[in-house]
Amino acid sequence: MSDTPNDTPDNMAPSQSVYPVSSGDPAIYECILAAIVDNEPGVLARVVGLISARGYNIESLTVAETDVMKHRSRITIVTSGTATKISQIKAQLERLVPVRRVIDVTAESDAIERELALVKVEGSGEQRLEAMRVADIFRARPIDITHNSFVFEVTGTRDKVNAFIDLMRPLGLVENSRTGVLSIRRGAEAN
Repeated sequence: MSDTPNDTPDNMAPSQSVYPVSSGDPAIYECILAAIVDNEPGVLARVVGLISARGYNIESLTVAETDVMKHRSRITIVTSGTATKISQIKAQLERLVPVRRVIDVTAESDAIERELALVKVEGSGEQRLEAMRVADIFRARPIDITHNSFVFEVTGTRDKVNAFIDLMRPLGLVENSRTGVLSIRRGAEAN
């Protein structure tokens, strides 16, 4: 072995193998999970703790009681990870005692996903007119109007809400507030 600096493993040329070599990093994808849980104290903390303990960020979280008679709630979580990690999270969620069912909304072909956002825009003159035109295209509804600002209500997929917010930035976006993703299956079947 020579003493030249190019002989280190970091500087070696890649192998010329005829066999395919994987890129090494498994693909990370966004996943929407819905957990049907008993509505009791501490359930949300346990679900969130399980996901955060695995080092994953929760990008969106919505919780509401969906069945008053059975005291059941639906927790909808948007997170990102490898397919293996998402499978592990689903399996571990299903093992929690207060969790009745876990639904991988991302894998459901008949799922509907929506998010609601309130978007405050400040402006005057041409900016004000352009904000109204963009809102009309996105079917965003003005719910508060003053002499120098609007608050729009926009509903749709996360991509639609993101696009609306991005277009409002140069028109005087002040702030926005979002509900997080909600989901439900099409048709007569219950989740």
